[in-house]
Amino acid sequence: MNILMIEDNESVCEMMSMFFEKEAFTASFYHDGAEGFEAYRKEPNIWDIVILDLNLPSMDGMHICREMRKISKETPIIMLTAQDSESDQVIGLEMGADDYVTKPFSPLTLLARMKALHRRAHVVPEASENLVEGDYNVVTDSVKINTVTREAVYLDKPIENLTPKEFDLLVMFAKNPRRVFSREQLLKSIWEDPFYGDERTVDAHIKKLRQKIELVGPQLIQTVWGVGYKYEEPGDN
Repeated sequence: MNILMIEDNESVCEMMSMFFEKEAFTASFYHDGAEGFEAYRKEPNIWDIVILDLNLPSMDGMHICREMRKISKETPIIMLTAQDSESDQVIGLEMGADDYVTKPFSPLTLLARMKALHRRAHVVPEASENLVEGDYNVVTDSVKINTVTREAVYLDKPIENLTPKEFDLLVMFAKNPRRVFSREQLLKSIWEDPFYGDERTVDAHIKKLRQKIELVGPQLIQTVWGVGYKYEEPGDN
């Protein structure tokens, strides 16, 4: 992996540098937010993953994450947040981060989360060898999805600006209409197993997915109180 780590604590960077080297990863470290974002902006396609601290000089992590997502929806981003800052974790996910790790953290835990995100970002979808632009391999009454080009169309209108996790959630729901998924099931399927973070990660991603669905049509992702979420076509309930 080629890693971009934007973290102002030099001791943390030095520690992670040793772990990255053992994994044969390449890493670039920036201690200033604006400088780190500029490195990404110049060459967004060379990074396999971004590790982004929340509190940075010049440009904070929330702002950087939001600007990165304007450039690319595909680059996996892990946000580093304070242990007791639940609101920062949720906001970070809403800004487009794929995951978060709370400080202080175990380097091995961070590596495990990185590897899980990297694997999922490079999964080749099933039955897609001959799939091209304009074809769809996940189809419901109102939604059509191409898992190769990662395009989703709802009532013949594109659902735009989906992050990787939002897209994967939509695919899972559309493949299993009316099936109720618990947060734990979604975490195991879309994130990693075992998952070391907070189940509210699911809620934050589904909130953003719902907002993007509602820009083009009636809501598809329904809450089943006390259980989880399900996909339901408009008018089915």
